[in-house]
Amino acid sequence: MSGAGGITTAVRDTATGDIPVDTPRLPAREAAESELSKPMYHENDPNFLQRALNRFWDWVAGVFDAAAGATPGGPAGLVVLVVIVVGLAAALWWRLGTPQRSSRSADALFDSDGPRSAAQHRAAAETHAAALRWTEAVQERMRAIVRSLEERALLDPRPGRTADEAAAEAGRTLPEHTARLRAAARSFDDVTYGGRTADQAAYLSLRTLDLDLDEAKPLLPGTSRGATG
Repeated sequence: MSGAGGITTAVRDTATGDIPVDTPRLPAREAAESELSKPMYHENDPNFLQRALNRFWDWVAGVFDAAAGATPGGPAGLVVLVVIVVGLAAALWWRLGTPQRSSRSADALFDSDGPRSAAQHRAAAETHAAALRWTEAVQERMRAIVRSLEERALLDPRPGRTADEAAAEAGRTLPEHTARLRAAARSFDDVTYGGRTADQAAYLSLRTLDLDLDEAKPLLPGTSRGATG
């Protein structure tokens, strides 16, 4: 029978190793790539920027995973370490202030535009205060305090003297005001070199100190504190 003969032929072909002809692989792959390259298949693909960001975050995640694996405690230990580093950086900034603190000029207390009297510094301080410029008002009031002490011969005029040095030297002749003089010098340094902003309370404190010092009696050499009455 022809049916049986057909089956026999198919078996014979298989037995002799003859392989049916298939579609070649290379043309099939090229056809598939051509089909998949059509825009309709890529409408929702991420753009170049999105792909770049994805690669960047993958890299960050890889770095984090590597650091976490090398840190005792894994990810939790890494988080604690980061918090400690940030805390140390904040403490250093608070203690040292901005980099301006380390670059003091030769005339740290007074400007280099020529000497001015205590009255001139006081007038400038009041002008700044009236305009609510408390930082500049504090600076000028501290200069007025030191200049006033120089004019009264309680301090020797010395170029390059800092506010801290002036407070320490003035405290030896006006011991009852030592703590307030040091606090005033600290306020001056904070707003001048530490990048901080003064307020009205800081200015009024220096203003009151200036008025009190103007009436204070100095402790002369060889005189005890009780005799200054």
